[in-house]
Amino acid sequence: MGQRSRKRRSPPASSGGSPAPTAGNAPLDDPQAPPAPRPPRRSSAERDAQARAGLEPLAPGERPQWVTIAAVVAAVMTVANAVAPIVGADFQGDARSAATTTVVTTVLLAACAIGMWRAKYWAVLGFETVLLFQILVLFLALLRVETAIATIVVLVALGALCVLFYKLIRAMARIQMPARPELE
Repeated sequence: MGQRSRKRRSPPASSGGSPAPTAGNAPLDDPQAPPAPRPPRRSSAERDAQARAGLEPLAPGERPQWVTIAAVVAAVMTVANAVAPIVGADFQGDARSAATTTVVTTVLLAACAIGMWRAKYWAVLGFETVLLFQILVLFLALLRVETAIATIVVLVALGALCVLFYKLIRAMARIQMPARPELE
């Protein structure tokens, strides 16, 4: 039967000298020394504390750059949502439900844009939810594109929304941070 021990056997000594060095072995000059100990693994709470220590809280009236960009994007999306039915965008399905959806999403995007302009955490979190749905819709749209140009447009929009989503995560952490007391 096979051996059940998980310990590695030391390689058999070759006639020519010391065993070949492997990862984790001691320095080559002392083959009999035990391997160097690994640093202990940090808990997630310790890693979180280190990440928070690296963040700088917002000054009064300050707004992170990516939150400003997101507020502008939300405002543009609000205007586009409001203008689309006026210019005759073709909505499939029931016209009444399409109008209701347009009104609800326009109000939601406007609230997010105003809240992000004021650097409110709830607004950034709400806009991240909207971005997540947009990213999912664009992924699904990739299944239906018919031309190379449409594929490129969808991929560029998808990439831009993913970058914005990622950058807003750190900005949300800064917005949520309490101000640090000044050390004197």
